[in-house]
Amino acid sequence: MKLHFLGTNGWFDTRLGNTLSVLLDTAKAYIVFDAGGGFYKLDRYVKENKPVILLLSHFHLDHIIGLHALNKFNFIQGINVFGPKGVSKIFEVIINTPYSMPVKKLKTKLTIKEFSNNLKFPVDIKYRKLLHSSACYGYRVFAEGKSIVFCTDTGPCRNLDLLAKGADVLITESSLAPGQVDNSWPHLNPQQAAGIAKNAKVKRLFLVHFDAGIYLTNKDRILAQSAARKIFKNTLAARDGLGLSI
Repeated sequence: MKLHFLGTNGWFDTRLGNTLSVLLDTAKAYIVFDAGGGFYKLDRYVKENKPVILLLSHFHLDHIIGLHALNKFNFIQGINVFGPKGVSKIFEVIINTPYSMPVKKLKTKLTIKEFSNNLKFPVDIKYRKLLHSSACYGYRVFAEGKSIVFCTDTGPCRNLDLLAKGADVLITESSLAPGQVDNSWPHLNPQQAAGIAKNAKVKRLFLVHFDAGIYLTNKDRILAQSAARKIFKNTLAARDGLGLSI
């Protein structure tokens, strides 16, 4: 099982990277967390005929702007899209004229489903609502005997703690600078992310979604990593192009 960080920025693309998108390549499926600017790289990794599952956390543009790249893909297995209430309407609007190639004309067939009480995923996935300025969800995927958690765009909250509990891998955000707090638009700083990882007893923590207006250089990301490691040693500030086995 492998992780590929396609995009690790928050807010907008810079020379450091694209906005958020992370691929989990499992034996049974390709699982993609969010479709930010890095989403266009997906076809570099999808080589086998197994399900492609796209899990959208919310609809802020830095998490869906990469959907414009759907027209370059030609996956014979299609893409199964899951997201919060309203996800079908989002596709009707932005993956349509005059903004993009309409869904019905894409080479890759899309199946789009929003959260409901009877929703069933093709693989073992749990989701919970997080704390953000709009409805935003985190995910916990169980695959090959391990649990991988993806939670972005959130302040500290109970559902984040519950999703992260005992996880092998926690991928969460570090939008804010070390020590910074912004209660008006909930996000995490690196110390908060590390504290959550420590309390949840996760094995590995990856920081992503670095606010592009705050993290201007790689040095800024390293400083965030250092701040987090003082609380949770097994922390890594992810970067675009990072790939590793888990």
